Amino acid sequence: MITTLPQSVSALLVRASEPEFAAWRRNIVRLGGCTNPIHLVGAATVYDTLTGAALLSYGSDAYGGRLLTACGNRRATVCPTCSALYRADTYQLVRAGLVGGKSVPEAVSGHPRVFVTLTAPGFGPVHTRREHDGRVPPCRPRRVGDHCPHGAPAGCRERHPADDPRLGEPLCPRCYDYAGAVLWHAFAGRLWHRFGLELRREVARRAGLSRTEFGEVARLSYAKVAEYQRRGLVHFHAVIRLDGPDGPDSHPPGWATVPLLVDSVRAVVGKVRLTAPGSEIVGPRVLRFGTQVDVRPVTLNGRTAGERPASAAAVAGYIAKYATKGAESAGAVDGRIHHARDMVMLPVRAHVLRMISTCWWLGGLPEFAQLGLRRWAHMLGYGGHFSTKSRRYSTTLTALRQARADHRAQQQRDAFGLPERSTVTVGRWRYAGRGYSPEAALLAASVREGGGRHGA
Repeated sequence: MITTLPQSVSALLVRASEPEFAAWRRNIVRLGGCTNPIHLVGAATVYDTLTGAALLSYGSDAYGGRLLTACGNRRATVCPTCSALYRADTYQLVRAGLVGGKSVPEAVSGHPRVFVTLTAPGFGPVHTRREHDGRVPPCRPRRVGDHCPHGAPAGCRERHPADDPRLGEPLCPRCYDYAGAVLWHAFAGRLWHRFGLELRREVARRAGLSRTEFGEVARLSYAKVAEYQRRGLVHFHAVIRLDGPDGPDSHPPGWATVPLLVDSVRAVVGKVRLTAPGSEIVGPRVLRFGTQVDVRPVTLNGRTAGERPASAAAVAGYIAKYATKGAESAGAVDGRIHHARDMVMLPVRAHVLRMISTCWWLGGLPEFAQLGLRRWAHMLGYGGHFSTKSRRYSTTLTALRQARADHRAQQQRDAFGLPERSTVTVGRWRYAGRGYSPEAALLAASVREGGGRHGA
């Protein structure tokens, strides 16, 4: 019996017989399984910065004609390998702001800090699933016979399983305020900014200080991430920390305590308000955070006698986890929508499609042009960053990446036997495409399944 090999396997066998196979294979393996690498063509030279002498030259010819570099995409649905690296960097960034390290002093672990979750408000009842003491109560119990103005049942007595596709779907789509939900998304980033300003004012007020005096003795720092819920709206999870005036390098004043920070957060959330534009079209909309607010003290080991605490490691892991997710976790799509006709074939559930359609409708009106809703329709109207931090919270992703690049450069120098002195690499590279050939994709998949990491 004759068996025909798949095209990718046959191509890989042919490639393996070629003289440059080792360089070609090394070019792919070093990416650790990146799913969509960038192709570069060009050359580079390593110079001694003291003498100006050229120590080493190399080009894309040494890698089978093209040098491959990782795509660097943060989304797990796009590239699991690169997103894992982004997640690890985010974890280190957040953790450093809680326990020290990465140029942050360990004394920061003694500063008051809390883990805060700010939710979106309700825009209409949706199917939900809650657990209490291991039991799942009915979704939305109401009296039998209660209906909304459109004739749909006002409640749901089912106990939904965790994988029920109806979770997050409105009980009545006609009652659901899609315009309000989209506008809330469009202004969510500004609501967070306003929350930060009001929190500083509230902490200063409770300490008996003016805003100017507060800035002279203390500073608020944060790191946050946005998480999409099944109903298609984001929640913000954030670490908020009280420092001295110079950030983590300075001790906070004596009045700066965890209870003061907890009380200030709870007091401020209800005060933050923004008025949405276009009231003459969709009616007046006052945008605010939801009433469900979770504020937990952050401790080193997660144990304290007060409210439910969270350990530093758990908080860092939680924020890093959602830093690699996007609207696709709510059932949306990864890429931008360029034409209205594209929405016809979108593989999304009805609720998500209605939010996307509302973004497209509002985005075409002059009153909402400044919001760029069509540009962010695939994100259900949310155009903000998924993970952000204040300037003095801790180290930066750039610093972490530079440290990794320096380490790889040292590995390269060691591999080529270059002297231990200051060097600089000067190169000229141009973009030449992206992706894999069938045989390269097969090799990359084997690296990925083997738990490969980005190499030198």
